[in-house]
Amino acid sequence: MIGRLRGTLVEKQPPHLILDVNGVGYELEVPMTTLYRLPSIGELVTLHTHLVVREDAHLLYGFYEKRERELFRELIRLNGVGPKLALALMSGLEVDELVRCVQAGDTSVLVKIPGVGKKTAERLLVELKDRFKAWETMPSIATLVVEPRGGMAVSSAENDAVSALISLGFKPQEASRAVSAIQEDDLSSEELIRRALKGMV
Repeated sequence: MIGRLRGTLVEKQPPHLILDVNGVGYELEVPMTTLYRLPSIGELVTLHTHLVVREDAHLLYGFYEKRERELFRELIRLNGVGPKLALALMSGLEVDELVRCVQAGDTSVLVKIPGVGKKTAERLLVELKDRFKAWETMPSIATLVVEPRGGMAVSSAENDAVSALISLGFKPQEASRAVSAIQEDDLSSEELIRRALKGMV
């Protein structure tokens, strides 16, 4: 099991990235909440990881905080929740927001996540309620989102943001509309994704 990687960030194509660890390039998929916190290309970063082994592939998922990885592991243990849906849930909601939804029994936010219908949302709330009792005493990461470092061309950033939203399960038209609705110029792809998700969820 690969539990943690520390290396140089060499490529960032939301939600995928490549981390160079002593000359070996590890391809990881990360939730948007982790993506927002990544440093610039060429800088060192440490990510907590979870390896999923399938018949046709070994998939590595990366998380900025251990608590994010623990949430991911709790989610994929649930019946009918795979890594893709888990990442979509974690990209649309901060960890603490998801915990609050579960504790309050609120399905209204969950059903806005791609792949989550009303029945799925209700089942998630029931199955997660007991699991999250222990989370009430864990440190908060409500301040997870920080200002991303920009530097990408706007058109490229917009394309990356739309692609990332589509990979999370949003329809191409929804993704394009959400990104186009952001009026500010010169935003990084990370900031575009963050604002688009905030507007959609």
